[in-house]
Amino acid sequence: MNASQKSAEIINIDSKKNVTILLSAHVKQTVEQYLLHLNGHDPVGLHAMVIGEVEKPLLQATLEHSGYNQTKAAKALGLSRSTLRKKLEFYGLS
Repeated sequence: MNASQKSAEIINIDSKKNVTILLSAHVKQTVEQYLLHLNGHDPVGLHAMVIGEVEKPLLQATLEHSGYNQTKAAKALGLSRSTLRKKLEFYGLS
């Protein structure tokens, strides 16, 4: 398992068993459900919608984890601090 897969694991704490569920599997399942609910209508702007739904909580959680230190959050996210600031402003998190 490579580092990106390991970091995307979700551990089931309630059962006290380590259950590996990749974040990508959750995203795929959710997108499939969304597409099913369109009842044959064509999706529009799907990429922007998914990125927007995932990016904002990712930024929020990373900021909280870093104690709201933008330098640490940017490093954890693999972004420059200026890019992080732009994204925070875009999502109204600044």
